Formats: sequence, structure tokens, C-alpha cells
Amino acid sequence: MSYGYTSVPDLGDALGMIVLQADETLEGDMRAVLPMDVALYVSRIQSGDKVTTDTLAEMEKHLATSAGLLPKAARFASIGYGCTSGAAEIGSDRVADCVRQTASSPHVTNPLAALVKACGALGATRLALLSPYVANVSAKLRTALDDVGIATPVFGSFDEAEEAKVVRIDARSIIGAALDLARQEKVDALFLSCTNMRTLNVIDKIEAATGIPCLSSNQVLGWDMARAAGITANVPGRLGTI
Repeated sequence: MSYGYTSVPDLGDALGMIVLQADETLEGDMRAVLPMDVALYVSRIQSGDKVTTDTLAEMEKHLATSAGLLPKAARFASIGYGCTSGAAEIGSDRVADCVRQTASSPHVTNPLAALVKACGALGATRLALLSPYVANVSAKLRTALDDVGIATPVFGSFDEAEEAKVVRIDARSIIGAALDLARQEKVDALFLSCTNMRTLNVIDKIEAATGIPCLSSNQVLGWDMARAAGITANVPGRLGTI
């Protein structure tokens, strides 16, 4: 027997995320930042177990395929590629071009592009940068920031090369490292790099202790995507007041 049905109203614009295969943090952070009624669709992208400049660059080959696995019928107000160092290695414009080969959205972003916008909103041109990765992986990120007038005179790292271990760096270690970096030289803000590092819940504590804005990959990405979609998001830290 066949049945007729009534269609539900259109849910409106959605958000799309391309998350690294190894990432255990970004999706949960985005769910925490965005209102519950916002449609968030996630696709995964193949990523290496070891984080190197080569494995980061390799993701360029898979971006279009991953974007193409997002629902075709959805209207995306924004699509985010969830890798800070990958965006620096590939380039924000190239990331957007790859995504738009197979998915349609007026706004394609990533943590690097979002960080640049957040720094502009805060008037920050000097950052203390904390990365989980070995220094040469972060070198391209620092250069990309320098190219748009954002200096990183203070840099610190946990020197971790295995993606699976990054997510297990505890909050105490992150806070301790961030506070140490903030004491080394006068900067406008702190940036905690990497979508897989658990940073969302330490931002307010770091800001309270340092008196300067604290930014993180997932925080700025959620902020940028929400603004593009006209969504009021639960963004922690001083960035959430802008």
C-alpha cells in the first residue's frame, strides 16, 4: 500500500564541516558553540596519523571528495574545513576552490582564515602562539599570519607529532603553557592552534589570568561560521562579545 505524506517546512540554511579523520574534538566543540536548532552536517577527510608538512599538503587531494559527501539537498550558509595547519599549508583560497568543486556555499572558511578575521575584530596584530606540533609544522602557519600583518613573536609547542596524542593533552598543561607564553613578551592575544586540541573550556580561565583575549582554532571557526549564517553562537572568551 502506498501512502501520501505532507512535507515538513524547509529547515533553512545549514552549516557544513569537513573534519579530519583523526580529529576527536572539533565536532563536539561546534555542537557546544552552535544553538541546538542549527543544522550541522559533518564529512570526514583522510588525514595522516603523523602530522607533517607532507601529510597536511596531501589533504588537498581529498578536499573535493570530502565536500561532495555533504548532503546535496542542503543549503549551506557556510562550510568549514577543520584544520589550521592544513589551511596554512594548502592556502585558504585553494581550500575554498577545492570545496566549491563539489559543494555550494557563499562562505567557505577554515581556522586560519577565521583567525585573521578575529584578529581584525579585536585589533590584534601580535600573537603568542601555542601549537601542539613540532616547530616546522607551525612554521607555515606563522608565515601565513605574518603575510597578513599578524606577528607571532612568542611561540611555544608541545612538540607532538602524533595526532592521536594531541587530543589527550590535558587542560592543566594547556593553561600552564599559555600563561608562560603570555609572560614572555607583550602581545595583543593568545592563540591556541589545532582543532583536535581541547581548548574551548580553558579560554575563559586563560583570559582571566592574563587579561588579554585568548583565541583557539575551534572558537574562531565557530565564530566565523555563525556570523556568516547570521546565527547567535555561544562563543567563549572576549571574542564572543563582538
